[in-house]
Amino acid sequence: MSFIEMKDIVKIYGKLTILHKVNMSLEKGEVISIIGPSGAGKSTLLRCLNHLETIQGGSILVDGDYLAEEKNGEVVYAPEAKAKEILGKMGMVFQHFNLFPHKTVLQNITMAPLALKKKTPEEAQKQAMELLERIGLADKAGEYPNMLSGGQKQRIAIVRALAMDPEVMLFDEPTSALDPEMVGEVLDLMRSLAKEGMTMAVVTHEMGFAREVADRVVFMAEGKILEEGSPAELFDSPKDPRLQDFLSKVL
Repeated sequence: MSFIEMKDIVKIYGKLTILHKVNMSLEKGEVISIIGPSGAGKSTLLRCLNHLETIQGGSILVDGDYLAEEKNGEVVYAPEAKAKEILGKMGMVFQHFNLFPHKTVLQNITMAPLALKKKTPEEAQKQAMELLERIGLADKAGEYPNMLSGGQKQRIAIVRALAMDPEVMLFDEPTSALDPEMVGEVLDLMRSLAKEGMTMAVVTHEMGFAREVADRVVFMAEGKILEEGSPAELFDSPKDPRLQDFLSKVL
């Protein structure tokens, strides 16, 4: 069984269907890149997986437990305690960092482990400093987010997610809000996580990263997965006309 299985996912906003019976799986230790044009439903799919959006059809299975299950045509979510346990296995990194501006870097990283993982202040601080050391930003521990560059903020956001000891990391276009010269430092950190065996699902416009780091690439358009396969299969011999058209514009 896959670590994550999303089956027949339907997401509807008002009269608009954003996801049309989407199926996606993720193996333990696998890195998948989700690519496609704007409005394809890529970010929505991740947000459904992380329960930031509710689904109107289908099921979500994480490590053998149902987060959401369709029964008799209705989606039933796991009880709150079980849902918290399941969601605790996932870390999420957004486009826009979402750091608390009135908290220092260290406080941003230690808040959730203290509150949700019940770590002692000493444990949380030690782990935070080790993570900051790893990304070369230990000297920024006492600074506030407005004193950091975009690349530094995003690396702090990734470290904040890692401080929760997740089993899978979800990245929603983590470099799209960055200046071009800052993209590399964020992708380098993601590359090193992939090398260490972190399970990752990455919505990205960085085709070089998708080709180099992903084990599997998923192409979405109009709320559907139209093609998936190894980076070589998708980039070198795309079959779907929509994918061929997309790659001709971005490569």
